[in-house]
Amino acid sequence: MLISARIRIQARQVLLRVSVVPFAIIVSLLPLSAHAQTAGAQPQDPTIQTNLDASEIDSNPPKASFNEYAGKGFSLRWGAGFLYDYATYAQDDASKAQMDISPLDDLRDFRLLFKGKLPIPGVTYTLGYMYDKVKDDWRFRQTGIMVELRKAHGNLFVGRTKEGFSTSKIMVGYQGWTNERATINDALISILADGIKWTGGIPNGKLVYVLGYFWNERTQNESFSKHGDSLVGRAIWLPLAGTDKGVLHIALQARHALSTDGELQYRSKPESYQSQAYAIDTGKFAADSANAYGFETYYRPGPFMVGTEYFLTRADAPASGNPFFHGGEVFVAHILTGETRPYNAKGAFFDRISPSRSVFNGGPGAWEVVGRLSYSDLNDGPIRGGKFWRITPMVNWHMSDNVRLEFVYGYSALDRFDVVGNTHYFQSRFQFQL
Repeated sequence: MLISARIRIQARQVLLRVSVVPFAIIVSLLPLSAHAQTAGAQPQDPTIQTNLDASEIDSNPPKASFNEYAGKGFSLRWGAGFLYDYATYAQDDASKAQMDISPLDDLRDFRLLFKGKLPIPGVTYTLGYMYDKVKDDWRFRQTGIMVELRKAHGNLFVGRTKEGFSTSKIMVGYQGWTNERATINDALISILADGIKWTGGIPNGKLVYVLGYFWNERTQNESFSKHGDSLVGRAIWLPLAGTDKGVLHIALQARHALSTDGELQYRSKPESYQSQAYAIDTGKFAADSANAYGFETYYRPGPFMVGTEYFLTRADAPASGNPFFHGGEVFVAHILTGETRPYNAKGAFFDRISPSRSVFNGGPGAWEVVGRLSYSDLNDGPIRGGKFWRITPMVNWHMSDNVRLEFVYGYSALDRFDVVGNTHYFQSRFQFQL
């Protein structure tokens, strides 16, 4: 039985590697078919960005001059990010039995960022180095090179990056509308992976697609690693591209991922990084692989924005009945001071808010109110990871391009260990980025 299981896993690994070939063929054919279409006008909305380099989600950093160097064919920009969080809780007795959590203020994130151009046409690089407070160690984040292939209408990235599954996950935490991602997102989707990723589109800008193959030889001991080798595909339809009507983003995505050492585990904290306990947790269970699917849509006509993401995962785990997990989120956000959140049309993700008038220049900054409802279900068959929902109203004060304050309230219900526990959350964050 053990030998046959190993053979089965090895066969899957071979199949996963071989399957890169048809994906590469698709990548080469999609731009060719796009030539038959009219190129169309460039986006008229000034909040639509069309630049994409190796730093991807960090490609639109706050403006500065002292931290940039531009030479002949080579450039360097260095930056940094700092997050400091506070969280306290009010739990009922059932919640206290489920999660042993207490008030805490501590460092959330500190990272150094380097990016620029290499003296090779169309080649950019990025390096991210982050201090991991939990493990008291430094870790590489988004790091690699990107090659722009204009005739193929796309960019090829090699290195450590986001898989390209879920807009919320693709966006760096500094730029998001909420302080933490939804529990189901953190449970099912890896934050980073090592591999090769193609981001392409068609000339009229109405379709962006992402194809990636990732391996875990160097990441299996990282805290963000959830799977072994994986193959990811994503398609984003942008029907309002080329107009001044805002952004309508509709995406479908899929991922096939092998398990790590024959096991999978999905878990997440209760949307509070400083929590000392996980809210949902399947525990480790024997599995060969998992197939995940996702749907998302965002509409942003101006300062107002609404969006939703939903994920479905089926594990290939015969001993546990091939469990099925699912969950998602829906949110609304509005910028009271009138700014509009930018959108990167080449990478298909939203970017940071830049205040029209900074607090440090006598203005009000940008005030954003957000409301989100999230849901996770990690219960199926013998796997009892728990059901969790949380509602989160919050306020973001973007004081300048560099400084942001967040004020968060949350209320959740956790159905786990045969009880339902309720928790109130009171959280805040100070954020600085350069």
